[in-house]
Amino acid sequence: MAKKKYIEEPAAKPAGGLFSYAPAPESPAAAGDIATSYGHFIGGQFVDSSGSEALKTVNPATEQVLAEFAQGTDEDVDRAVAAARKAFADWSALPGSERAKYLFRIARIIQERARELAVLESMDNGKPIRETRDFDIPTVAAWFFYYAGWADKLDYAGFGANPRPLGVAGQVIPWNFPLMMLAWKIAPALATGNTVVLKPAETTPLTALRFAEICRQAGLPKGVVNIVTGDGRTGAALTAHPDVNKVAFTGSTPVGRAIAKQLAGSRKKLSLELGGKAANIVFDDAPIDQAVEGIVNGIFFNQGHVCCAGSRLLVQESVQDEVLDALKRRMATLRVGDPLDKNTDIGAINSAAQLARITELTDAGEAEGADRWSPECELPGTGFWFKPTLFTGVSQAHRIAQEEIFGPVLSVLTFRTPEEAVQKANNTPYGLSAGVWTEKGSRILWMANRLKAGVVWANTFNKFDPTSPFGGYKESGYGREGGRHGLESYLNVEARDV
Repeated sequence: MAKKKYIEEPAAKPAGGLFSYAPAPESPAAAGDIATSYGHFIGGQFVDSSGSEALKTVNPATEQVLAEFAQGTDEDVDRAVAAARKAFADWSALPGSERAKYLFRIARIIQERARELAVLESMDNGKPIRETRDFDIPTVAAWFFYYAGWADKLDYAGFGANPRPLGVAGQVIPWNFPLMMLAWKIAPALATGNTVVLKPAETTPLTALRFAEICRQAGLPKGVVNIVTGDGRTGAALTAHPDVNKVAFTGSTPVGRAIAKQLAGSRKKLSLELGGKAANIVFDDAPIDQAVEGIVNGIFFNQGHVCCAGSRLLVQESVQDEVLDALKRRMATLRVGDPLDKNTDIGAINSAAQLARITELTDAGEAEGADRWSPECELPGTGFWFKPTLFTGVSQAHRIAQEEIFGPVLSVLTFRTPEEAVQKANNTPYGLSAGVWTEKGSRILWMANRLKAGVVWANTFNKFDPTSPFGGYKESGYGREGGRHGLESYLNVEARDV
């Protein structure tokens, strides 16, 4: 007589892996009031643009317009730079301990308004609320806390006697981490006594404009921080402005190259944090489950919209099958959908243009002979979405192994020896980051000394801390943000007048 089967196997695996999840949406109302239209923030006030052109920012998960905002003109940039220049004399003359008070106050307000900022960022950018809530906004506050601590210690930073601020900093930030990139730029600039004109990305201006409100709430002196919205035309006017002393840019390599040419011979300080094509390298002695989690975090965090994303997986041949089997099982559990749902792992692609770029490159990967795989998942009917995607059979000549895709797409290559791993990892025009997975500390150090990358993570990936410098080599840019090193590009250590 057959034994009775008390537990029936499910007819089909629920969406999202072994377990189904009830929706757990965050309320859009938590983002606070979003104005119908926005002007610029100049001299401590929101002001109308001198031009009539307006742009729209949309929720990439729904394609609904969130707000209109001004297209900054040359005249708008002139006004903002003039306001920053006027504020510079008093701001730079403040004792560092007094500047620190404002930065500490901003950091505390960011913590107090964390839920509001996290929801607003997810709505404007498309990234999951878990990431904005647990990573982006805490990191923003940490950056302001950290550089507030430096404001009265610049004489001991190791950059020479009597380091002084440069003057007005023109800053242009990208759309992948809007508020976090703002913090990376503004916090060290203010701590060192500079004033700022910042241009946010044209697809994600809302948290920068909300930060302007925070500056007023913190009582920051008028003109110390100015925000001018617009597209690349506004950014070009800002970086070229003759009364800007320092330019900081995070974005694509082609735009960074154009800015470097534009500023050549101008005596302006310039820091560039550009693209990447990082290698995540897994050796045969690596803890496979831990490595798989690192691989997933490395490429699918923020939909792969990360300059230092581990978009190339280099796995030792002897464990290739084991790693890929485990990786596919893990990818099958990733939940793609509403960014405001707390269960979501992968949100919406930021824009239609970026989705088209990802689609074009993945189609090229197939056309060039690589094998494409994605887990089964149902994508929402509206918005900009892309399945997490894995390519095997990739050669170093494939476009998907050389070009930055900036999406949830992983290219897998193999290696046999550490020397081959280094050669393949360095076979890229970029040099921003890398990851090494092995139980041998000596191998980690051996690899780190040979990898041409600004940041090398060991048995982890995508770890950031305000005390640690971040930046790249080759076409990934130059200069460092974060840590003591992040102060240098905002200081004039020769102590000459500005």
